Amino acid sequence: MKKTLKFFAIAFVMAAFSASSFAQGVTASATATATIITPITIASTTQMNFGNISVNNTPGTVDLSTGGVRTANGGASLPTPIGTVTAAVFHVTGITGATYAITLPTTDYTISSAGNDMIVNAFVSNPSGNGSLATGAEDISVGATLNVGASQPAGVYTNATGFDVTVNYN
Repeated sequence: MKKTLKFFAIAFVMAAFSASSFAQGVTASATATATIITPITIASTTQMNFGNISVNNTPGTVDLSTGGVRTANGGASLPTPIGTVTAAVFHVTGITGATYAITLPTTDYTISSAGNDMIVNAFVSNPSGNGSLATGAEDISVGATLNVGASQPAGVYTNATGFDVTVNYN
């Protein structure tokens, strides 16, 4: 009986130690990593130019496509010589394979000559809305609508501050 009692006592002590070893915590470690990405950049490479326009006593518009093609409406017409006609072009660079959002002006942009103004608005881009930096770089072409007043005075109309096109990684 003493042997049985001794056996149970030893078994009880072993069970107590093994139960307490299961109650102990275990630990694992993880590392922290951060990657600072290449900032997205944008630079203007070609300025927007609607070219030569003639106007009569009726207001009109000239639509400039992202491909640099003009369409005259109303009292505006496109004479020969056409002058310099170009859509604006912006060069975007960043992480290869990244996509980005394009934000165009949403308000009227004023161009002036000798105190006379015309409004540029309805900006469009190609690509439109979002771009892709498949090779790490992409060009954005931007067109718009020029609103020509009735009997708009002759002159070279411009705005030295320019209009803004913004890009952000998606």
